[in-house]
Amino acid sequence: MTEAFAEPEPSTGDPAELIAGYLDAYRVAVVRKLMSLDVDDLRRSVVPTGWTPLGLVWHLAHMERRWFQWGFAGEDVQDPWADSDGDPDGGWTVPEAVTAADVTAMLMTVGAATTALLRQTPLSTVAATGGRFDDDPPALAWICFHVLQEYARHAGHLDVAVEIAGGHRGE
Repeated sequence: MTEAFAEPEPSTGDPAELIAGYLDAYRVAVVRKLMSLDVDDLRRSVVPTGWTPLGLVWHLAHMERRWFQWGFAGEDVQDPWADSDGDPDGGWTVPEAVTAADVTAMLMTVGAATTALLRQTPLSTVAATGGRFDDDPPALAWICFHVLQEYARHAGHLDVAVEIAGGHRGE
């Protein structure tokens, strides 16, 4: 089964709305890919670096939370590096007790918070200090583009891993 990537409507001229729309589309696409795998393939790596499809989506949820909630908003985020056992440079790990449903729920919850933030905050607003940033925090627009490129890159990684494992094909 193939399904096209659900891009947001091109009629909007609002950059924040476009960014939110693309982030929503990426979330839906990676969840669709993830849920096309059987339970064993969710935690099986098909790449030399060892990441798994479930680990990649777990990473995306934590990455988005790190950039928007902890980074931009300066919120106190418990264990911002939980996707890599507390090591910012570590590999992605998912605790055995965490299910695919848990991972997708976190991704959607984090996404809803991002969408709300984008609806109420001008893209030119500079991030808070004290969370992820202490010196020279970036503007929300920069964070948005960083997060979009993370989603695009990792969605492509997931496409290949899921296809190798026999799951969903398509954009």
